[in-house]
Order: sequence, then structure tokens, then C-alpha cells
Amino acid sequence: MTLQLFFVLVAIIIGARIGGIGLGVLGGLGLGILTFGFGLQPTSPPIDVMLMIVAVIAAASCMQAAGGLDLMVKWAEKLLRKNPRQITLLSPIVTYLFTFIAGTGHVAYSVLPVIAEVATETKIRPERPLSIAVIASQQAITASPISAATVALLSMLSGYGISLMNILLIAVPCTLLGVLAGALYCLKVGKELEQDPEYLRRLANHEFSDLHYEAKGVENQRKAGISVLIFILATIAIVVFGSMESLRPVFEIGTKNVPMRMSHIIEVLMLTAAALILLLTKTDGMQAARGSVFSAGMQAVVAIFGIAWMGDTFIAGNMAELEGSIEQVITEMPWLFGLALFVMSILLFSQAATIRALLPLGIALGISPYMLIALFPAVNGYFFIPNYPTVVAAINFDRTGTTHIGKYVFNHSFMMPGLIATGVSVGLGLLLIQFL
Repeated sequence: MTLQLFFVLVAIIIGARIGGIGLGVLGGLGLGILTFGFGLQPTSPPIDVMLMIVAVIAAASCMQAAGGLDLMVKWAEKLLRKNPRQITLLSPIVTYLFTFIAGTGHVAYSVLPVIAEVATETKIRPERPLSIAVIASQQAITASPISAATVALLSMLSGYGISLMNILLIAVPCTLLGVLAGALYCLKVGKELEQDPEYLRRLANHEFSDLHYEAKGVENQRKAGISVLIFILATIAIVVFGSMESLRPVFEIGTKNVPMRMSHIIEVLMLTAAALILLLTKTDGMQAARGSVFSAGMQAVVAIFGIAWMGDTFIAGNMAELEGSIEQVITEMPWLFGLALFVMSILLFSQAATIRALLPLGIALGISPYMLIALFPAVNGYFFIPNYPTVVAAINFDRTGTTHIGKYVFNHSFMMPGLIATGVSVGLGLLLIQFL
């Protein structure tokens, strides 16, 4: 088992370093070693989760192609420019809402340069709003009803009487309060901008550009608005069907009446939303496939395909040994499973892949489904190593140099906001499930 675990970790680490679809295909290589080299029987691939993600990405990509994301960014820019002094508190709320609605943290890219620009113009240290804005876009993944991670969690817990509303009632308030706690910390991070040595050095050496940034305009606001409206209505419909089983279509299977599965509802509604956006806004479908949302989403699908399948196979093949070695510890201190989720998310750079890889073990160890929901935000650990795309983008967008990677790598701008937001989210979740 130790040798198998070694190959699994090597596949994860090399795949993460390669980037793109590297994580997924290296997971496939690891799976090949487990099956052909060690003789483990492969489990079923996570088809349902992958198809749900594909459907959501299809709808989000169509909204982006129709100009919906650009319109949302313009709305965000207006809000931030009207309230520049509150940017450290408003920025994380904006990126949180973007991710919550779209189901992917990559939508935050478009608003990060706006945040950096407004903060610099207002003489507020850009590190403060940028760092927590990036963390908020990650935290919202574990609160969004259509994110790949939430979809994966729901698909694995639905057999235990857990509905989408059960997840949202815990995840949304806990992650929001966690983000606000991180934002309050960021209000006093570092020196004021006009006293920062790096900013002053850049000014003295004429390295600082005074170029004024504005978000890209929207060619057809009516078309963009329709796409946003359709996408939001589809998301609301998913929440309604997920929380009220009586509304779902019922089909006669054998001698039983079985309600339509939530995985199928998400797939149908999101594909329908994508079709309506293309038809009503007359958007080119090829343009949707060329967008950044589609590219990032497909990389996530490949990652889940390879990594989750490899993780499932390893855990299933070694379940007896794993239960015997850690069951007592996890039973006595189930919060330790949250630490395992955090560490695995650092390696995988994906909340959804982390859930698919580790949650079967948590279920097998007898951890309560509500405890697993409370620990859900722990999968937001990929800020820990500062090489995730949104982290790198935020550093590059800050022309003042205040958002940075420290001398010792881990003392970077996102570390404390990330630890605070994640810790508060998990802590509040553990508290909240005592009352539910």
C-alpha cells in the first residue's frame, strides 16, 4: 500500500507541475500503474460528476461568448469606482458573487485588474483588496450550487438523505463569514501605499506606469443581459429542484416511483440554458468553445477523470488497511479529515478533484454527512503554494508591487487571508451543524 501511495503522490505532484490537462493524464498514468502493475481492480470512472461539470461549463461558456461576463465586470467596476474607500470589503464580495453565480473561480480574472486600478487610484495598498478577492473567489466554489466541487459532493452524499439545500444552508453563510473575517484582517495589512518602500522605489525609478485601466466594453448590452438572466434563472431552478424533491419529475421504474436524479436535473437545465443563450442571443457556438471559461472547465473535467479515478481505485483497493490504521483516530477526531482535505487540495489544485479523491474514504470511515459538509471548505487550500493562476494574475496586476511572494515563498500575500477564511469557514460549519 505504501508503494502504491508513493506512485499516486508522484503522479499528482508531476501532473500539478505540468499544468493544464497534465494533472488528469498523469492520474491516468498512475491508474495504469495501480491496475497493470499492482493488480488493483479499477473502480467506475466518475461519469456523472464529469457530465454535470460539462453541462455547467457549456452554459457558462455561452454566457461568456454572449458578453454576459463582460457585463458583470462592468457592473462590478461601477460599484467599486463609486465606493473606492470600501474596496477591501467590497472586492471579495464581488468576486465571491461572480464565482457563486458562474460556478468557476476563473471568472475572477476579469475583475482583478479593476480592483488593482481602483485601489491604486485611491492610494489604498492594492495587496489588501487583491489578496482577499482571490481567496473569496476560491471560497465561493464550496458555496456555489453549480460548481464542480458542490456537484461532486452532492452526487456522493445524496444517497444519505442530503439535499442541495442542506449543503447550501451550511456552506453559504460559513464561507461568506469566513471571507469577511479575512477581509477585516486585510484592512490593516502592510504599510500604507504612500509609505511602502517597493512602491516608492518604483516611483523613484520611473518603473510605475500611470496607464488608466478600464474594463472592456460590452458591444450589445441587451444580448449580454439576456445571457446573464438565463444563466441565473437556470441556477435558481437547480436550487429549487435540489431543495424540494416533490417538484422533481417522477418516473415508474419497476414497481417503484423514482424522482428524477439531481445529476440529471443539473445536466438538463444547464444544457437547456446554454441552448437558449445561443438561440435567443444569436451567439456563435464556436466562440463559446474558444473562451477561457470553456478551456478552464475542460481542464477540470480531465483532471477529475484521471485523478479521481486513480484515487477511487487506490482507496477501494486498500480500504481494509486504511480503515484499520486510521479509523480509530478519525472516529475520535473527525476534524482531522478536514486537514487531509486541505493538504490534498494543495497537491491537486482542484476542489472537485479533492472531493472525488478523498470523500469516499470519509464516507467509508463513518464520518457523518453533515460533518463532511462542515469540512467542505477545507478543500480551498490551493492558495498555500502561490502558483495558482488567479494568485499569479493578482500579483501581476498590482503595478505597485505590494502584492507579492515573500523571500521564503510561503510568506506571500494570500497566506493569512486564506488561512483565516478557511479556518473560520470550517469552524463555523462545525458549530452550525450542532443546530441542524
